[in-house]
Amino acid sequence: MSSYDSYSTPLVGRYSSAEMQKLFSLRTRYSTWRRLWLYLAESQKELGLPISDDAIMQMEAHVTVMDNEFEVIALEEKRRRHDVMACVHAYSQVAPAAAPILHWGATSCYVTDGADLIALRDGLDILLPKLARVIKQLRDFALEWKDQPCLAYTHGQAAQPTTVGKRACLWIQDLLMDLRNLERARSDLRFRGVKGTTGSQASFLAIFDGDHDKVERLDELVTRKAGFDFAFMVTSQTYSRKVDVDLISQLASFGCTCERIGGDIRHLAMMKEVEEPFEKDQIGSSAMAFKVGPMITSQTKRMLKDEKRNPMRSERLCSLGRHLRNLIANPMDTYSVQWLERSLDDSANRRISIPESFLTADACLILLNNITSGLVVYPAVIKKRMDEELPFMATENIMMALVEHGISRQEAHEAIRVLSHEAGAVVKIEGKPNDLIERVRRTEFFRPIWEQLPTLLNPKAFTGRSAEQVTKFTQQEVDMALQKLATCFMSGTFTNPLLAILGCEEVMQILDECHARGFLYKATGGCNKAKRDVNMCLRAERLERTARNRVEAKKEREKIKAKWKEIDMNS
Repeated sequence: MSSYDSYSTPLVGRYSSAEMQKLFSLRTRYSTWRRLWLYLAESQKELGLPISDDAIMQMEAHVTVMDNEFEVIALEEKRRRHDVMACVHAYSQVAPAAAPILHWGATSCYVTDGADLIALRDGLDILLPKLARVIKQLRDFALEWKDQPCLAYTHGQAAQPTTVGKRACLWIQDLLMDLRNLERARSDLRFRGVKGTTGSQASFLAIFDGDHDKVERLDELVTRKAGFDFAFMVTSQTYSRKVDVDLISQLASFGCTCERIGGDIRHLAMMKEVEEPFEKDQIGSSAMAFKVGPMITSQTKRMLKDEKRNPMRSERLCSLGRHLRNLIANPMDTYSVQWLERSLDDSANRRISIPESFLTADACLILLNNITSGLVVYPAVIKKRMDEELPFMATENIMMALVEHGISRQEAHEAIRVLSHEAGAVVKIEGKPNDLIERVRRTEFFRPIWEQLPTLLNPKAFTGRSAEQVTKFTQQEVDMALQKLATCFMSGTFTNPLLAILGCEEVMQILDECHARGFLYKATGGCNKAKRDVNMCLRAERLERTARNRVEAKKEREKIKAKWKEIDMNS
């Protein structure tokens, strides 16, 4: 049967990135299980259990599941009705020296939950830099348009003006909350560790002849090898499914932000004030060809005022954001119905809900990055709408100016009220432009302030401290948040995941860019250290390509790491 004859999720086929798809792929899942079995065997050997060097070498050489092995695993699972044991048997075939000690003392959740926690961590490491990029692009947009007055809207009606940049800061503020939520969720993640069937570690205590210290040391060693600083001190058979609730709720909250921002952009596009980027060959409607827009260039901007363009990416962002925020129901329901130390009704649900949450969040960030990279603003349209509403908003300023000329406020109020009602009738009943200011200019009562009208009607006089707020907000909150994330990146928190995702050369370009922007950390020498780490990985990659097998490459890599560790200690 052709692949076109079976369903595949659009999250993979249309929306998410290759790196996120790879993270939740079957190869990554099964290979992570093998890596966890390797960590367990290495740690058990370090603590004195009789595990041969051949066993460790064979396990290392076959950590990555090859294409031909998936058929073996599928056949074993069909026989045994157990995916973990199917993978144990398949691993034993390529690492026969390790067969007697593979999965020694462990339960299935040692690999399944351990791999899930690694995926949660690495998934956040993919999302966080992408979210930071969106915030950075909106920051630049806000500063560029901080002085552009525009109508604000409350209750869907025109209200006291703000600026285009100030409105963008409202989006940024929500995204900063998402950034903090995801950073906090990542920092809170712990490893399940080696806890045995019900979390009591009884099997490992038996293996180590009742030596509690070795059992605790085993837990610590495996946790560190898996890349975590801490493990849960107590678990059941699984780590608490409350962890899934906590983390995915942050992704769901981000989904709300996506739908909110997408909705705002759609409303602004409807009014032709702001539009998302439009690609050269993009089709806006299959029926209405006039909805096709050209690339945005200085020559074509003038042509766009009569074209109708659909905010298709913002609509898709709203659609996916809605899907993302609704995915939290599954983890909440799953956690709430777990029985005692564990029930298996969580398994099938989590296989779907966790990857879908990350794939959808990733898809939303791809869209946000695209949209915020080229938002188009139309000042002439914004001015036109301001001119239609500003006269009514200027009535208070006109009254105050009349009072300064010695005219009674009550008389001024009545005079401007009458003219406002007349002008409102012209707008609403006759469908004509707002002529309030023309009426003021024709009414003798207002002669004392006629010369002041241009000043009283200056749109910037109505935006308050919007521009100043943008400057202060971007400097004191946005830049600090981005610099904090860059610090984590430089210090290695994100370096390893990014190396896996982007490759050494691209990471080096990012480091150079951060260095150029002033993200320097004198206390740790972060930029130079990160570059040094990348160079180390580059050398290791070259060795791995030329070495006879992965074991030799790993030994070389460990030597390089030890050398740099020695240099760090001496310096």
